[in-house]
Amino acid sequence: MVRLEGADLSGRQLAVFLTCYLIDGGHTVRGLAADLHVSKPAITRVLDRLGELDLARRKTDPIDRRSVLVQRTVRGSAFLRDLRAILSESAVAARKRQMGTPQLRAARA
Repeated sequence: MVRLEGADLSGRQLAVFLTCYLIDGGHTVRGLAADLHVSKPAITRVLDRLGELDLARRKTDPIDRRSVLVQRTVRGSAFLRDLRAILSESAVAARKRQMGTPQLRAARA
């Protein structure tokens, strides 16, 4: 992904993004901070960046207006799809490299 145009996320940004997209349920700033063991201001900064990239957005909880919900976006879902494809391609390439080593060829023979 580093070589592609588009979002370049830090480790913390990627952790928040993946938590929001891979774990179902309503995510809040408070909940993400607790789950990831970081401060609420750190989550806020991450969400600012994810919002700039349209990978996630914040919305006031209509039930508890003191709480902020994190919502997925269409662009974020596409980013996750692309990330999964890259990881899958990398895993296939790694298996091919591994199967091509002389030690493994000898072991299979």
